[in-house]
Amino acid sequence: MRKKIILILFCFLILTAASIEAKEFSKVGTVGAQFLKIGVGARYVGMGEASVACVDDAYAMYWNPASLTLLSSSNLLFTNVDWIDDVQLNYVAFGKPIGNSSAFGISLTVLTMGEMEVTTVDEPEGTGETFTASDYALSLGYARKLTDRFSLGLSAKYIHERLSEERASGVGFDFGTLFYTGFNSLRIGMSISNLGPELKLDGPELDIGYHPSPGNTNYDEVKAKISVEHYDLPLTFRFGVAYDLAVSPNSQMTISLEAKHPNDNVQQVSIGSEYIWKDMVFLRGGYKLNYEEEGLALGGGLKFQVGKNAEMKLNYAWVDFNRLQSIHRFSLGFLF
Repeated sequence: MRKKIILILFCFLILTAASIEAKEFSKVGTVGAQFLKIGVGARYVGMGEASVACVDDAYAMYWNPASLTLLSSSNLLFTNVDWIDDVQLNYVAFGKPIGNSSAFGISLTVLTMGEMEVTTVDEPEGTGETFTASDYALSLGYARKLTDRFSLGLSAKYIHERLSEERASGVGFDFGTLFYTGFNSLRIGMSISNLGPELKLDGPELDIGYHPSPGNTNYDEVKAKISVEHYDLPLTFRFGVAYDLAVSPNSQMTISLEAKHPNDNVQQVSIGSEYIWKDMVFLRGGYKLNYEEEGLALGGGLKFQVGKNAEMKLNYAWVDFNRLQSIHRFSLGFLF
């Protein structure tokens, strides 16, 4: 039976990997709100982000809102991401089951960075002035079991970006499904993230003075505005499978595979696994295929009883970014 499961998963991976071998036009840099693509939850990042079919806590707000129906208790989760070049991303999520068939969640993503120096064509080394940038997204989600095997989830998010004095804001949506096949623990997950209208920056620094005929005193300078283009949200489609294998009476292994198609890149594949001992100690590993820099991912975690009806989870993940610095994520969670 296990051999059949492994064969099914292996075939899924081979077929997906084969589909990405064809050369595709690179669309990198064609969308905005890139902070929405930074993965959260050290558990799932440590599994190579092969998460759409195995997420089972409030991080479902990011990976697959349908999986909110797997919550057995209230979740309060935090993640800190030490991103590239002094950029920090913090994420907090709360999820709560409603009865036996539905659940809701709320999450907040905040990206911040240090001051940057203003440069111009005439002063490429800097003008002596500085500016900052930041982004945030606030999400609300709901999921419901339509049958004992199939769940559906939807979340809406308000997105805001700031670059110096310019602002852009809009609304996006995430949609997900989770299906238990009935073949032992084999499940299939699918999600579409960041579906929504284009954004456009606007602000006082785009205001300029325009003289229709320089040198002609018959014309006065008029107020004008620099025109900037709209940009798309980072729409991402994920499809994956996950399966649990019993290793011993006290331990089990979860294997997860995922194919991802972003609207600003080529198709990508992730492979992940998690070893669980006594539901207390967790070891994880994963690998990303067809990514420009990211590849190997490793992580681990511990779960403690902190009260009669409360548990605490500590998780860490490390991701190799090849020519760039390695990325570290720390997560803290409370289940009550």
